[in-house]
Amino acid sequence: MKVALKKDITGYAFISPFVVGFLVFTFVPILASLYLSFTDYDLFTTPSWVGIDNYHDLFTSDKKFWKSLKVTFLYVFIGVPLRLFFALMVAMLLNTASRAVGVYRTLFYLPSIIGGSVAVSIMWRNLYGDKGIINVMLEAVGLDAVRWFADPMAALWMLITLSAWQFGSSMLIFLAGLKNIPASLYEAASVDGANGINRFFKITVPMLTPIILFNAIMQTIGAFMTFVPAYIISKGTGGPLDGTLLYSLYLFRQGFQFFDMGTASAMAWIMLIIVSVLTAVLFLSSKYWVHYESKEG
Repeated sequence: MKVALKKDITGYAFISPFVVGFLVFTFVPILASLYLSFTDYDLFTTPSWVGIDNYHDLFTSDKKFWKSLKVTFLYVFIGVPLRLFFALMVAMLLNTASRAVGVYRTLFYLPSIIGGSVAVSIMWRNLYGDKGIINVMLEAVGLDAVRWFADPMAALWMLITLSAWQFGSSMLIFLAGLKNIPASLYEAASVDGANGINRFFKITVPMLTPIILFNAIMQTIGAFMTFVPAYIISKGTGGPLDGTLLYSLYLFRQGFQFFDMGTASAMAWIMLIIVSVLTAVLFLSSKYWVHYESKEG
């Protein structure tokens, strides 16, 4: 009995840093944000209870709230598929036995490591400047230069292309999935006369659907939390004309620029609900398009 108790105490001692860290830095702040979402709190005075007023004001009188939702949904529903597409295409190119493939994988993964940093966001802003390399390339092929910081949609495309550029993590996961597809399937398809396109859509894509589901969920969650690129590129304003006002940026402005932490907390819970609903939709729809080898069909 004493030995078992000693082992239990030892186990609890080892997991205590995580338990304490989770309670102090995750669970308690979550509960605090839920409470603050029903209060009027400016970070300096005592929170005062206002009920659902913060939620009511967001949905009925805050036009920027709806604008940030629109911008974020465009960013997510365009940027995530683009990122997954590029990740899959590059993974297929790297799925070879070349000696240098390890170097190529590292080079393609680097953007995902540094892609969300302040330095890269500043670099991206310079690339799309009026005299930046992007406009120079457009003019070189006879196209008109684009005023990326004057057109709301063009500014949003800056963020989308930066998002698509950070495909390294998804690429590695796709690459692992490609390695697990039996070569015998491709050999049998070749014997039956299937060309490369048929093999891709009839073998590669169905066998990768569980990986596609995982990547889609993870990248969607990550896209909703994108903050640094929008903040740096727009200099914290979400401009031009709120074209880069992502939801997380507007949440930050409510809490730390307008000192309305009650509204910011309400926005955080609304985003949690939106992401949860989208994740549930992806999971529920997966039974119609995700193929698992352990299941029939």
